[in-house]
Amino acid sequence: MDPLLAYRRHLTRRQFFGKSAGGIGAAVLAQLLHEDGLAASPELPGPSHFTPKAKRVIVLWQGGGPSQIDLFDHKPGLEKLRLQELPESVRSRSRLSTMTSGQKGFPILPALRPFQPHGQSGTWLSELIPHIGSIVDEFCLVRSMHTDAVNHAPGVTFFLTGHQIPGRPSLGSWVTYGLGSLTSDLPAFVVMTSSDREKSCGQLFFDHYWGSGFVPTKYQGVQFRSEGDPVLYLSNPAGMPRNLRRKLLDDIAELNHRHLDDFGDPEIDTRITQYEMAYQMQASVPGLTDISDEPASVLALYGPDVHRNGSYARNCLIARRLIERGTRFVQLMHAGWDQHNNLPTQLETQCRDTDQPSAALVKDLRQRGLLEDTIVLWASEFGRTVFVQGDVKQPRHGRDHFGQGYSIWAAGGGFKPGHVHGETDEFSYGIARDPVSIHDFQATLLHLLGIDHEKLTYRYQGRNFRLTDVHGKLVQEMLA
Repeated sequence: MDPLLAYRRHLTRRQFFGKSAGGIGAAVLAQLLHEDGLAASPELPGPSHFTPKAKRVIVLWQGGGPSQIDLFDHKPGLEKLRLQELPESVRSRSRLSTMTSGQKGFPILPALRPFQPHGQSGTWLSELIPHIGSIVDEFCLVRSMHTDAVNHAPGVTFFLTGHQIPGRPSLGSWVTYGLGSLTSDLPAFVVMTSSDREKSCGQLFFDHYWGSGFVPTKYQGVQFRSEGDPVLYLSNPAGMPRNLRRKLLDDIAELNHRHLDDFGDPEIDTRITQYEMAYQMQASVPGLTDISDEPASVLALYGPDVHRNGSYARNCLIARRLIERGTRFVQLMHAGWDQHNNLPTQLETQCRDTDQPSAALVKDLRQRGLLEDTIVLWASEFGRTVFVQGDVKQPRHGRDHFGQGYSIWAAGGGFKPGHVHGETDEFSYGIARDPVSIHDFQATLLHLLGIDHEKLTYRYQGRNFRLTDVHGKLVQEMLA
């Protein structure tokens, strides 16, 4: 067969449009691509829609579902109802997971440990989290969060992408897509993971929790590892000096730019950007992750676990160092809160591992003048049931998933400090006042970053998508 004829037969649709752009006309080509779903609009929304209160975000993700009853939602009246049956009229209001939907009994279990008032606000919190209690006047506590999800992966996906099914851009991707980067030598969006030492929580952290979905992949989170190179392939291969690496990348970039001019594929632009970012990170990341230059007082603030690579405490400290150096969005994913049958033992361990570092991060940012324009969000996919899962007379018992009234908190960046928003009923089972949906909270967080959640859109497959889908409203009462 004639080679030219063979080439024409293998010409792809994208190559055809790319090479025909001059003849068809850019406007016509763009219209064709949008209508056919072959390309999404790469145009950024531009500057903030209005003056932002925050520039940066740190998400402290507590994977598994911390028990609001045992930590944040003070219900002293439950003590009189200890081990009494939760009324069916109350229980029927909420969707349950299959793990307890078939239980014969649903005895009420009050908080495992006493609550105490904290701060000038007098907010009641469990004695299990004294360090978080010490910063209660710095954050807005939301006791009326609710979600449609009853299982972990859909719940995390919903909170972090706005939809229970994977495939949409994550919160960090939306923020960096909308606002861009603050630095040229570190990623705009960084992710770190950790777990309790006992590995008691079997939930996995999937890449789509920080993925870019259908927006260009340069907006996805870059995961830092706790062992070896913080980022894969960061080191030069053996025998590759830095000056030779620079020359090689320049040559590759020139080829990629030519390719980009020919085809206009945004993923080629991503490739150019990421190659250059990787080169810059070779110089910036080693100093970032080396905490030996931190004063002893700062290390003590985060607690003894800060010296262990991959710990939640160390990741909190590195998050502060990232923010200082210009990273816009940091997402810490910590596992260990899924306490179905080990609540009496593991809850205290989990609080000990996360309480001091969480509070230390807020204090550290405040001392450095960074908390004012940095949002620190402590959140999870859902909470836990007021009734017992399993036999309370046996050591192995706990609480099931519960999403109809749980607690999260957010400090800095324009959230109202020392404020408690929303209230659950006397059983911590339904919302009595001021409910906040996942989309409501997303809309409020974006607002503080200067973004109108209805205007931050990306066109894909013939429609405009947004983080909050067709839902969400700004919760003014949570703003300072």
